[in-house]
Amino acid sequence: MLCGIICAGQDEALEPWLGELFAGAEPGDALVDGCRQGLTYLYRETLADIDDPGLGLSLLLPDEAHSAQARIGAVSAWCQGFLYGVGVSGITPDRDLSDETREALSDIAEITRVDVSAVTDSEADEDALTELSEFLRVAAMLIHEDLARN
Repeated sequence: MLCGIICAGQDEALEPWLGELFAGAEPGDALVDGCRQGLTYLYRETLADIDDPGLGLSLLLPDEAHSAQARIGAVSAWCQGFLYGVGVSGITPDRDLSDETREALSDIAEITRVDVSAVTDSEADEDALTELSEFLRVAAMLIHEDLARN
């Protein structure tokens, strides 16, 4: 969700993100305050990664120690969160978007429909996961570049 909010061109994505995460939390809750501190650090690091001209964004996904099914499930969840963040930011289908951004958002939406049960730990699925992760990283950067300009 954080990547989606940032990539949607929000000037200040921290508060909308934390507002979504902690909606209904009691003011002064020590657990929430502690989480806010850690998440603020994550926000700053993610923002720096996305703004890095060297394409430094790395997705927070499980590594190869986890099964391919677990990893593709995480990829699908990442895509759902990304799209939710874009939506929370007010990006709607009727907004003037580049063809590349429309296609990238459509592809990300398609990934949310993946059949996790069909994934195996085969070399082909491992290669597909690597390519998919790289695609998402580049797509997020493309969307950010397009929407941050508008």
